[in-house]
Amino acid sequence: MSTVEFNHMLITNRPIMRGFAINFTRNVEDAEDLIQDTFLKALKYKDRFEDGTNFKGWLYTIMRNIFLNNCKKQQLGRNIFGPSADSIQYELGSQAENNIYRSINQNDIQVAIEQLRPDLRRPFQMAFEGYQYDEIAAEMKVPTGTIKSRIFNARKRLMEDLKDFN
Repeated sequence: MSTVEFNHMLITNRPIMRGFAINFTRNVEDAEDLIQDTFLKALKYKDRFEDGTNFKGWLYTIMRNIFLNNCKKQQLGRNIFGPSADSIQYELGSQAENNIYRSINQNDIQVAIEQLRPDLRRPFQMAFEGYQYDEIAAEMKVPTGTIKSRIFNARKRLMEDLKDFN
């Protein structure tokens, strides 16, 4: 498929993708951002689209994945790197009658991340920033499975190092 044909298909499917984006975000401005991110990623990976397959479905999958990744990043950001520069409130759970809160010093988390071996720290930080496993693997020139393993091990190590905060 030529670049012109691909771009024409993007433009043709924009109204449909806008509906999906509004359904995901429930906000017109956020929907426009989601569409833009989706189209940018589609353009970046247009060589992975196979002729004869469902273009709208391919775009929808990209959009859904971007939306879910953004939700995960926002949730993780609220839980770990919240608005306060020095510390945040971290909800431990609702098993107790009253919610229990504990302050976590953001510096402790940063120190734990910095203490990771570089081969674990870099893929973990890239994943936290929203990169996909295959993008991290390409950047680091290692197989995707190795990246998954390294991120898993980094999370495991951080959970051990930060167990007092669970």
